[in-house]
Amino acid sequence: MLKIVIDDAERDDLATSLDELVAEGARRMLVAGLETEVADYIARHEALIDETGHRLVVRNGRAEERSLVTGAGALKVRAPRVNDRREGRRFSSYILPRYARRSPKVGDVLPILYLRGLSTGDFAPALTEFFGTDTGLSASSIGRLLETWGAEYSAFENRDLSGSDFVYVWADGVHFRIRLEEDRLCCLVVIGVKADGTKELLACSDGYRESTESWADVLRDLKKRGMTAPKVAVGDGALGFWAALGDVFPDTREQRCWVHKTANILAVLPKRLHRSAKAAIHEIYEAETRSDANDAVDEFVRQFGDKYPKAVDKLVKDRDVLLTFYDFPAAHWMHLRTTNPIESAFATVRARTRVTKGAGSRRRGLVMAYKLLDTAQDRWRKVNSPELVSQVRAGIKFKDGIRLERSIDESRDAA
Repeated sequence: MLKIVIDDAERDDLATSLDELVAEGARRMLVAGLETEVADYIARHEALIDETGHRLVVRNGRAEERSLVTGAGALKVRAPRVNDRREGRRFSSYILPRYARRSPKVGDVLPILYLRGLSTGDFAPALTEFFGTDTGLSASSIGRLLETWGAEYSAFENRDLSGSDFVYVWADGVHFRIRLEEDRLCCLVVIGVKADGTKELLACSDGYRESTESWADVLRDLKKRGMTAPKVAVGDGALGFWAALGDVFPDTREQRCWVHKTANILAVLPKRLHRSAKAAIHEIYEAETRSDANDAVDEFVRQFGDKYPKAVDKLVKDRDVLLTFYDFPAAHWMHLRTTNPIESAFATVRARTRVTKGAGSRRRGLVMAYKLLDTAQDRWRKVNSPELVSQVRAGIKFKDGIRLERSIDESRDAA
């Protein structure tokens, strides 16, 4: 059997040749696409002629060579040009817009890399090695991105919400460090679920987690911009959010977060009891019915009440608002029991601030948090059984996760 031995130098040459082959293939495909686009444009307008019988839309050679940064590396291309002599008309390539120096995918990765920890000064040396050029990758280009994000955040803060209906919301206050200030930034975040089951970032504001007034400012602003009262709000019991919610949206039901509640209970129990306490808590919120959950609460009181009254009190005082989720579809219980959508999204924010030793200012920190959450929205899944969200908004009742009655409209149709 023939054995082929490839040394390190040959392996490097092979890798280089493969990269060059991929880049050349990508370049040729790009050129072919541009040629086809131009040929189609000219063919669609070939009947247009001037008074002398000459066509108004014709080929016009090629543009100067430019370097385009793509996922396949840096490609050098001379795009075909079109002379369109019609007044107010000019050919614009959909594939390769004017002045484009990097593909949209590369443009998307720049903010992600910055927000994940790559400093502005590291972009050019780090990505030049990969893409083969530093075109569009300088610290100044990242600085311009930051300015763009700031403008996006301002637009986000003022956008109209009247066209969307948010049925569920999660709220939490998340702290992270600000490099140029002594106090940590607390970002007050609200994420909503629309009637079609999709999730959307609603608020990302500076404030104090335990402050009723801070949360009231956030909620009043959302209401002023057209947000209607959600059916359920989910959050930690320590938030000033709840008093503010009662003032701004008094009809919204309260659901306490079981993750936060579990942590609060374990904090006043000896570590040796954590495993058994967690299991007992799990029995409560995983119960099939509210009645079973209440029985599990009573069992927790029986098991820990004599020696650890503080732990029991933390559970019992919020019993009702911890079990609100039983009045909504069972498919939504896993979403309503915790503020996990906010916690998981902010893991990236914390990672970024650790790498950079904190954002430079409170405004920069808010913009950074907003952009990370905004970027993450593309990956947020709908809630389970999204079609049930509109039923909740319609006022259909559920008991222990099961639908009890039809909506007024359905009853009218049946009649």
